[in-house]
Amino acid sequence: MNGTVYLVDDDKDVLRSLKAVLSSEDFDVKTFDTAESFLENCDEHSAGCIVLDVRMPGMDGLQTQEELSRRKIKMPLIFLTGHGDVPMSVRAMKGGAYDFLQKPVSADTLIARVYGALREDSKIQTKQAETDAARERLSKLSSREDEVLSVLLAGKTNKEAARILNLSPRTVEIHRKNIFAKTGTKNLVDLGHLYHIADGT
Repeated sequence: MNGTVYLVDDDKDVLRSLKAVLSSEDFDVKTFDTAESFLENCDEHSAGCIVLDVRMPGMDGLQTQEELSRRKIKMPLIFLTGHGDVPMSVRAMKGGAYDFLQKPVSADTLIARVYGALREDSKIQTKQAETDAARERLSKLSSREDEVLSVLLAGKTNKEAARILNLSPRTVEIHRKNIFAKTGTKNLVDLGHLYHIADGT
């Protein structure tokens, strides 16, 4: 399965053990003994999943989760902890964690969760690619065409759009045709769908 598994734990013995387990499934595994070193080696374009210890010196797991969110890094996150509690797990899951596992975790459980996280990441990557493609298509529009598009998507007719934008209906019609041509859409329904995808929702 495509994607890298990023292992982050300050215990080097744990890192070696987890890497051996995951490498047996032919995952591409990268290990880090601090959150800071991990964050230096990924960005919003990174693909895969993260297996992250909660309690570490320096930046801990929950702080790392917050930093990942701030940097818009969306890879699924699996927390590992030997000292977990309910408030900690609730905070992690509310922050968007994919899973929260107690140490020691069995090899089968870890492998199953990583497979699930990588499948989730594949969906995230696909959606992001669709969003980027939609934004690229809409970026071809001029500022005036953007204005016309916004008014038309609000449900206004050409005449209403012309009055709102202080244009002639004929000019609005020309902009409308140009918008369809530049974005490769055929009607306002298609345009609305494209705009929705570009919004990432």
